[in-house]
This record gives sequence, C-alpha cells and structure tokens, in this order.
Amino acid sequence: MNRSLVIKLTAGADDAEKCAQAFTVAATALTAGVTVSMWLTGDAVWFAVPGKAEAFELPHAAPMADLRDAIIAAGTLTVCTQCATRRGIEKEDLIKGTRIAGAAAFVEEALADGAQALVY
Repeated sequence: MNRSLVIKLTAGADDAEKCAQAFTVAATALTAGVTVSMWLTGDAVWFAVPGKAEAFELPHAAPMADLRDAIIAAGTLTVCTQCATRRGIEKEDLIKGTRIAGAAAFVEEALADGAQALVY
C-alpha cells in the first residue's frame, strides 16, 4: 500500500509555531519518501504568494520559503479556492507550482486508500 500524507494548515503568520510545525512535518515526510499534499486555508494561503513565506521568521525554525519550495518540488501545494477568493488572490498571484482547488478535492485526497490527514 502506498502511504500518503495530506496536511491542512488553517492558520496564518499570526500563529507562527503552528505554521512552522505544519511545513516542517510536510517537508520531513517528503524526505522520508512519503507522498505529501499540503493544503493552505484561511490566512495560510498568503504563504503561496511570492515574498510572504520569505518574510516569515520564527527562531529555531527552518526558513519557511525553503520548506515551501521543497513541498512544491516533491509534493503538492494547494490553496483553498474560497480562501483565496476571499482575499482577492488569483492563480496569477501564486508562486509557480501551486494549484487552487476546493473542498471536494481535499476530501478525495484525505479519503484515498493509505492516506493520513493532519490538520494544523
């Protein structure tokens, strides 16, 4: 059975430790060979906009932009459709390699055989 990890981040930079934890777990799983799909919802969608992850700082945490780029390179990074729309963010505003999708796609991924979903 192929295992996969679906991670949903529901917080933005105002909850720095939660953000760092979600991105760190996603990147760590990728290095372990796990298939990873990370979903950004709420204010977390800003991390898919150029410059936002680069501006994120948390002492003793890996640079968020590096973790984000690793997820894009080896996994999937998705921005919630409704969350992006509420913030006036369009596909053209996102870094290359990021997709926009809705709840139906999240549910499909989270319920796939061998999937484990984590919500931060």
